[in-house]
Amino acid sequence: MAATTDDNGPAIPPAIESAWGLRERPPKGPRPGLTVGGIVDAAVRVADTEGLAAVSMSRVAKELGAATMALYRYVGSKDELLMLMVDAGYGPPPGPAAPEDDWRAGLTRWAWAEHDVLRQRTWLLHVPITGPPITPQQLGWLEDGLRCLDGTALAEGERMSALLLITGYVRNEATLTAQITEGSRAAGIEPGEMMPAYSRMVSRLIDPARFPSLHRVLTSGVLGQEDNPDDEFVFGLDRILDGIEALIRRRAV
Repeated sequence: MAATTDDNGPAIPPAIESAWGLRERPPKGPRPGLTVGGIVDAAVRVADTEGLAAVSMSRVAKELGAATMALYRYVGSKDELLMLMVDAGYGPPPGPAAPEDDWRAGLTRWAWAEHDVLRQRTWLLHVPITGPPITPQQLGWLEDGLRCLDGTALAEGERMSALLLITGYVRNEATLTAQITEGSRAAGIEPGEMMPAYSRMVSRLIDPARFPSLHRVLTSGVLGQEDNPDDEFVFGLDRILDGIEALIRRRAV
């Protein structure tokens, strides 16, 4: 499928056209019941239940009871399918900040909404990011985040940078949590038991004279406590928002 071109700007790739409903469905064929949306929904179901590695055009075709080649009449490639899956996987944006919320409460809600999506659908973290958001749902998320900063003294570029900082933090925390969870389960350890086990092992390995700061952390008992990843998420998000708040105050002077 070739990209659409005109005199008003760069060519629009087929995947983006499909995401925005700008591409007409193919002429009637042997499986007229197939649609781009139905194919994407089936691919998301496979990813939700079997992981991203299980998603292929043939596996999705099997999910739909269709021939693999029939899918290519609607979705040109697996890369195109992945782009559409990410948009569908994120789902509708969380909505702008409530009238009673200030910018900080709004961005906190926005960050937690993305946090919850990525915790539920960890396969989203395995899809490579190939560029800035361009599909409808993703731009909707961006719009809602920007609206949270309406009325602040930040310049438009600073607002975009603030959202990039927050979403980068959310993705990093979600990736770290998912990898630790997968690693601990592979080792037969419940995720909440990993840090206590880690603390005991490090205590056996280090020399307090060589690692005095780490030794003080170990003796405080903080590493031996059952780890709640949400506590770490709250701490990091609050520190980022503290920094944005300091910048807003400085810009308002």
